[in-house]
Amino acid sequence: MRAGLSGATAGGEWDNRAMADSLVEVVVESVRVHMLSSQHVVLLKQTERERYLPIWIGPWEANAIATRLQGVAPERPLTHDLFIATLAALGANLKRVIITSLAEETYHATLEVALDGRTIEIDARPSDSLALAVRTGVRIFASEAVLDKAGVEPEVHEDEKLEVFREFVNSLDVDLEEGHREGPPAQE
Repeated sequence: MRAGLSGATAGGEWDNRAMADSLVEVVVESVRVHMLSSQHVVLLKQTERERYLPIWIGPWEANAIATRLQGVAPERPLTHDLFIATLAALGANLKRVIITSLAEETYHATLEVALDGRTIEIDARPSDSLALAVRTGVRIFASEAVLDKAGVEPEVHEDEKLEVFREFVNSLDVDLEEGHREGPPAQE
């Protein structure tokens, strides 16, 4: 259980009202390897707009997320599978995963677990949290503050769009003076 986080009650239960307005749903878009450093990164994509949250993770966690996204099931349960099975055996289930904060270049996450009619908040690493989320299909959220601080939006400037159009037009083989073009005749 997590103490000291805004929104957590003394018993570790989560007060959903405290963060409800500041949470944004995200999905695991992909797991990639940075070519220059060989480090792994999971890309979370905001569901409502083109904004991404890159989180650098270890190779084991990257593999745990990627294999599940690809539909590959191990012969024996891995640690994340064991955790989910343990929750189920105890009568608990994972409700959702939240990327709660970013402090000193370290992301923090919370698992919301339902047990006996209450919601319990468990502090967890984002990589493990995401590995659990892809196994259970629960929704993933990130705080708006984290997305504002570390989210990335692809930028396409109007000049770039115009340049792409110019390149397309310049690639056309058109003879305007002769009134014809190369290629098969147009069909009517």
